[in-house]
Amino acid sequence: MELAMAHPALKAFMCGSLSGTCSTLLFQPLDLVKTRLQTMQKNAKPGAPNMGMVPVFLHVIRTEKFFSLWKGVSPSFVRCIPGVGIYFSTFYSLKQHFFLTQEPSAVEAALLGAGARTVAGVCMLPFTVIKTRFESGCYNYVSVSGALKNVCETEGIRALFSGLTATLLRDAPFSGIYVMFYSQAKRTLPQDVNSSSYAPLVNFSCGMVAGVMASLVTQPADVVKTHIQISPSQWSTRKSIRHIYQEHGIGGFFRGAVPRSLRRTLMAAMAWTVYEDLMARMGLKS
Repeated sequence: MELAMAHPALKAFMCGSLSGTCSTLLFQPLDLVKTRLQTMQKNAKPGAPNMGMVPVFLHVIRTEKFFSLWKGVSPSFVRCIPGVGIYFSTFYSLKQHFFLTQEPSAVEAALLGAGARTVAGVCMLPFTVIKTRFESGCYNYVSVSGALKNVCETEGIRALFSGLTATLLRDAPFSGIYVMFYSQAKRTLPQDVNSSSYAPLVNFSCGMVAGVMASLVTQPADVVKTHIQISPSQWSTRKSIRHIYQEHGIGGFFRGAVPRSLRRTLMAAMAWTVYEDLMARMGLKS
């Protein structure tokens, strides 16, 4: 089937997958550092000094090697390439079905983003679990397929869906808040700016603002998700929240916020910029 003859939802999937590939490869080191910071907090004794983002970067390079910063990139690719594609194709399909003749309001945009992310999040959760474990440094997995087999044999299939509640509490609000701020920021700009040669820069700038807001709001759920997925047999969402608060206070829920905010903001901004540009080139309205 030629690309030009493909269904619009399939084109959206392909555009999303390509944007996910670019952003995942560029920003994987930030995700690894975020996971290491949260893992170190989980294993740290109460009152122990916190290590910052830069020291963790240097520690990984010094004790492992430079390319260890991309540890977990394989499951990230397996998760993000189809995952971002599923997200954008679902987003496009929902928008075309419910908002074909009008632009969604702020609340509708938030629901649209949250709905698309929920579908993608549930579909790709097993790879999210494997990715988190690769990045944590607590497991010696060799490959994604080997990791999946090992988890199924030693912990059962249910372990691949550990942290589902925390993941959805993180991803659905993130996407909802992001799409709301992103769409509203673009709407405030003159139409000729959005359609000019500066459109990619405008999209990226709006994405940066939306990403920072969404990342900060959903950071606590990300910490809880990591806590559960490293040792799913020991923790539930409620027990993890109680443990983090008792051991580290409110600040414990924002551990790894800087690298995660940088990665999620830059990754989302790039993904949406590439996606909107490709969709425009294909003559489709995103």
